[in-house]
Amino acid sequence: MAKSPSSKSGKPDLRLVEAESAVYEIMKTPETTGDRVKRLQSEARFLALEQVEALETVLLQAAEMAREIAEGGDAYPVGAREIASRLHADLPVKAETIRAIVHKTT
Repeated sequence: MAKSPSSKSGKPDLRLVEAESAVYEIMKTPETTGDRVKRLQSEARFLALEQVEALETVLLQAAEMAREIAEGGDAYPVGAREIASRLHADLPVKAETIRAIVHKTT
């Protein structure tokens, strides 16, 4: 970690950004309500997209687990194997539909 440069008084300069940096200017400028609403909406859309993508991943993982159960033989109850077989067929289609919806809206 780099040391902060010392100020003229000999004390360390504890600021995280230089006074001239663009980040500092943004921090100094008060955010309007409209700007804040836009920023929060953008963050919410990003988080929602992230969660939908996580759902897609989980659906594909569940489809793989369902395949294992469907093909697991007599160790698994017949009804569970039948349901797992249907899930294995359905879940990838659902995940692909979700992916298509996400790409259509972005």
